[in-house]
Order: sequence, then C-alpha cells, then structure tokens
Amino acid sequence: MSESVIQVIDLSKMYKLYDKHTDRLKEALGISRKKRYTEHYALNHINFKVHKGETVGIIGTNGSGKSTILKIITGVLNPTEGEVKVNGRISALLELGAGFNMEYTGIENIYLNGTMIGFSKEEIDAKLEDILNFADIGDFVNQPVKTYSSGMFVRLAFAVAINIEPEILIVDEALSVGDVFFQAKCYHKFEEFKEAGKTILFVSHDLSSVSKYCDRVILLNKGEKLAEGTPKEMVDLYKKLLVSNESEAVAEATEPTNTDSTNGESKKSESEQLRESANAEHQTWKENLVVNPETVEYGDGSASIIDFAIIDNHGTITGNIEKDSEFTIKMKVKFSTTIQEPIFAFTIKDLRGTEITGTNSMFEHQYVEPQKEGDVRIITFTQKISLQGGQYLLSLGCTGYKDGEFRVYHRLYDVCEITVVSDHNTVGFYDMHSKVVIQ
Repeated sequence: MSESVIQVIDLSKMYKLYDKHTDRLKEALGISRKKRYTEHYALNHINFKVHKGETVGIIGTNGSGKSTILKIITGVLNPTEGEVKVNGRISALLELGAGFNMEYTGIENIYLNGTMIGFSKEEIDAKLEDILNFADIGDFVNQPVKTYSSGMFVRLAFAVAINIEPEILIVDEALSVGDVFFQAKCYHKFEEFKEAGKTILFVSHDLSSVSKYCDRVILLNKGEKLAEGTPKEMVDLYKKLLVSNESEAVAEATEPTNTDSTNGESKKSESEQLRESANAEHQTWKENLVVNPETVEYGDGSASIIDFAIIDNHGTITGNIEKDSEFTIKMKVKFSTTIQEPIFAFTIKDLRGTEITGTNSMFEHQYVEPQKEGDVRIITFTQKISLQGGQYLLSLGCTGYKDGEFRVYHRLYDVCEITVVSDHNTVGFYDMHSKVVIQ
C-alpha cells in the first residue's frame, strides 16, 4: 500500500447550541457558572486514511458531516478534538469563489487566490493562460467580478481551483457548475487528475459519479463513520439510510462480511422484510421517497392513486436505481365509481421534460376487469433500466375510455425523482450495450 497523504485521527467537531442569545453572551463574559448550551457533534471521533493516488468518496445524508470534515482537512475549520495530517499541496473546491474579492477584476482574483494557496507570481503567470482558456469568459476577466453573472462567476472560480496542479484535490459538490458544455470540461479535467495519479477526496450526492470515479467510499451518518468499502457496497448502505432504514443499515455495516450461501438467504430475508414493512397499514410506500411538493395532479376523481413506490433489485424502496438492474414501479389505486376497463400507466422524463420511456397496461396487453366503487388495486411494472446515469422524473396515471371518449381519472406528473446510478455511460438517453471488436 502506498503512503498515506491524509490521515484523519480521532477527529471530532462540536458546536455549542444556545436557546437564547443572552446565554451565549453570559458565557462569553464568564458571568454564568451554569452550562447554558447543548453540545452538537457534527463529527464524532472519525478515523480514516487516504493513500497517495487514491480517489476516495465521502457520502452520507444531509447533516452527516461531509462538508465539515473537508473544511477541517483544508484548514477552514479547527477541530474540537483529534488531528488531521496532510502530506502534500491541496487545492480545494469547496464553496466556489469563497476567497474572491467582489471589487477586484477576474485577473486580480486569479492572482489573489493563487497567492493564498501558496504559489508565487511566476507560477501563477505560467498557469494564467490555462485558467483563462478553461474559464472561457472572454474580456469579462478584466471587469470586477461583481458585474459577472452567476454562471461566469462559478466558471472562473472552478478554473482557478482546478488548474493550480495540486498534489491533493478536494472536491465538495462542485463538478456540476455552469452549462452542460462546461460541465463536460470539468469532468474531463477531473479524469485527467485521476489518470495522472493525483490523490482526490470527493464529496457528492451524485452516486453515479461516486461509483464511476472512486476507488473507495466512506459512509458518514450523523457525524459518525458508519462504514467504508467499495463504491457498490457503500451506495447500497447509503440507499438504506435514504429510506430511513437506519437500524438495518447500521446492523449491516457492523456485520462481518459473509460470502457463503447462507448470506444470500439472509439478503433475501431482508428484502422480504422490507417489502412487508412497506405494505404495513401504518406506513405508505411513498414515505420512503422524496416526493415532489409541486406535483401536477388532475383528473375527474373516478379513481385516485393513493400510494406508489420505486423498488430496486434488492427489494428496497428507493429513488436510486443501478443501471442495467431490474426494478419495479408500483402504485395503489382506489376507485370511487364503477369503471369498465381502467388503464394504468407510467412515464419517465428527463429534467427538460422530454418523455424518455414509459408504458401502460393497454400497451402491455393486460386486460383489467371492471372496477367497482371502493375497489383498491395494486399495479406493478417490473423492467430492466438501461437509461444513462442521471436524474429523471416519474409520472403516473390511471385513465380509460367511457362512451368511446378518453378520460383521465387521475394523473400525477413529475411525482418523484429517479436517479440512475452508473459507472459507465454512452451517448444519448439509453445504452445499446454495443460489443466492440477491433481486428
């Protein structure tokens, strides 16, 4: 194993939370002997190492301490306990442009940031052309950054951070900035760093990028290190946390790895238990998903979609689905009047609103018998997903025909998000799984 370039040793960060501002003042002045705050640990005794040339991802739910740990490593924050040892020059993409002076021009800010990182004027001079070409903001580089659009601002900030040629690159949710063409440049530069053997510490909610780029992943939960391992193992655990199945995720993280046949039986049992839990009367399936609060919903009320779920190939209700795996879309429909032949449908769209794929019970030649008032039906669509890694929107519907006219009984447009997790993408919307032979 190569040398460690980052060592995080028993690291903790505690914040004092006060109920009243006067309590903070009394403690600062030393006029109160009573403890007037509660302790909140953003990080609680964290330990890990990053080796030279590794790309290590850090994932976790909101509030798990991901950004806090990066800020301590880069020196932006001081730890409450423990220490961090860094062997190498760091360039950090945390809060883009945080060190910019809004009154300075773009050129002046390039030199200001380079100096803060520790470069001489001569070293910045040598990198200036690369930075300007990467940012591609033209003559605006000679104007005060306060006149920039938000897009130009992040382009320049990213260009400065990424072109400094660090030994260690630290990235916090900063790869998806600017338009799609600039994002492509950012990812290409990131890949160049990885191919050059640079050490990268990477925090992201984009599970596709984590799966594609990372050699190892650390999973944080509520300020504690839950587990570390391969990207696939940690993404699976992370999905359990996302559906509020924390006890199961913690138990699985602390279990010794078992690769014999009984382990498969155990996994199957977990999936069955999860499905049973999802079907419990006291809990709806959709509680385990991030539902769009601005869902467009309409229909004549003859039927209602009262619940829905997205279920991955492990039986987990989650909006994160691995590319090329089998997954299920399920919805529960209640009828308020007699309907002769209802049609059940789903559609998947991209974020621009383009319909990518979908089907319905009529297309699939599934005849549905007449439904009476009070009837409840559960409809299940199971399929393999070959969409490229990325974010999509799910729509659901119950329609039909009455007296020869098409009727919409209930539709939910863009009701929730589906994230396809992939470490291999091709061109376009879906993967044709081409086989390449070169002779």
